[in-house]
Amino acid sequence: METSGALFLFSRGVRSQRIMPLYSEMATQLQQKVQMERRTNLDRGFSLIELLIVVMVILVLAVIAVPNLMRSKIAANEASAIQTIRQMATAEMTYSNTYPTVGFSPDLASLGGPTAGCAPDQTHACILDSAVVTGNKSGYKFFAAGFLGGGVTTNTTFVASSSPLNFNTSGVRMFCIATDDGSARWKLGTAGAPPAPDVPSCITYALM
Repeated sequence: METSGALFLFSRGVRSQRIMPLYSEMATQLQQKVQMERRTNLDRGFSLIELLIVVMVILVLAVIAVPNLMRSKIAANEASAIQTIRQMATAEMTYSNTYPTVGFSPDLASLGGPTAGCAPDQTHACILDSAVVTGNKSGYKFFAAGFLGGGVTTNTTFVASSSPLNFNTSGVRMFCIATDDGSARWKLGTAGAPPAPDVPSCITYALM
């Protein structure tokens, strides 16, 4: 009986010595397989579905952001246009006081002059910035003119006006100031519409 027990324990020990290395080898192989799978996943990068999701998110953000940027740009251009026609109206008043035999400036060019070395005269009064006198600034085009009064030889009225260069892109409103009351006025623009060309056209605009 003792001999049988000893044989049983001996055979069990032998099996354990054979099985333990086998388990150890299987564990090592499993660990290596997991590591290889991790490296494969890292090397593979993004899947097509993941890339499509990223693209869709970017498109959604663009759809939200672009209109807001456009509205901000239009608002900035319109604010600049209002400020510019006010500068033009002030320049017309200065011109009229400086050259009373002419009255208000006959055109926009007469309010300005060359960028450097400007010598004031009736044709180039050097009052208005040369960037404005070109007629285009910050997405808007500008116009200024003086008009002869009845029975006199001087310009007794004027208009200073503006309209968007590209309607609905650089601006949506048109602006003007005339000698009727000197108030800034506005009107919703249309594609290709020119600035108000005279006092009667300007006073049809709504007061700001």
